[in-house]
Amino acid sequence: MTFERVVRPAGPFTLAHSTKHASDATRHVRDGTLTTTLRVGDRVEVGSVQQTLDGRLVLRAETEAGFERLRFVAAADADHTEFLRRFARDPLIGETTRRFQGMRQLRSPTVAQTLLRAFCGQLIDSRRARELEVGIVRALEPRVEGTSLRAPPTSATFARLAPVRLRQLGLHARRAAALIRICRAVDLERLHDLPTEKAAAFIERERGLGPWSAGVVCLEGLGRTARGLVGDLGLIKLMSRLRGRWVEGHETRELLEPYGEWAGLAGLYLMMGFKHGLIPLPEERPLRFPRPAYA
Repeated sequence: MTFERVVRPAGPFTLAHSTKHASDATRHVRDGTLTTTLRVGDRVEVGSVQQTLDGRLVLRAETEAGFERLRFVAAADADHTEFLRRFARDPLIGETTRRFQGMRQLRSPTVAQTLLRAFCGQLIDSRRARELEVGIVRALEPRVEGTSLRAPPTSATFARLAPVRLRQLGLHARRAAALIRICRAVDLERLHDLPTEKAAAFIERERGLGPWSAGVVCLEGLGRTARGLVGDLGLIKLMSRLRGRWVEGHETRELLEPYGEWAGLAGLYLMMGFKHGLIPLPEERPLRFPRPAYA
């Protein structure tokens, strides 16, 4: 049985802006509706979100706990009004905050899925990285009845594997071993109970991971905006244009620092503004873009 509830999101929210390129093995966006599988304790549920013309959200889930999980995944309560107010005149993202003011970061159903995304995302080709993540989840998790979607992977999903299995599915051997080692050591959902800096430090201590991976887990897995995607290729390209020279991944921390506790969300607005030509840039000069080292 599916229950329906209509809610008003906290602050400006545009589902269409927040679900760009959101489809993966556990969710899809079709005809303006986000459909996602959810982990609710030991259960797997299916939830959906639509937005009405007056801005309200129509949420459908199977249980009360499913509703709460769906609100988290959709970022329905992640009010970023203060972010929009504070940076409305920012020279880099001010225009983007006005054009895309309802954009938020969609969250993944489980933290384990974002850790997998972080390892896959270390590939230079973002499309190939997403295909790799989708292929792994589809191979390891069952299809949820009545849908084409897979159940969200958990720490247990990866903990029971041998590294060779992930290697067969296309993940580099060292990354496969690291993912399995971490998932055997801790239930990643427990990171929700830690302050952001401690959760990020846990990720960064692991071999093969670094600030970019910590940003992915904090932003998409935990719903925290204070950690940005330091070293993301999009930010490297933007900062290189601003500086007129190729910058290293670690230098993008300087680009995000002015946004403080909103650094994670600011990174999304920086990349959106860069994509749509909304950021004032110096005259373009030829730049060589060597392969960045994600971690």
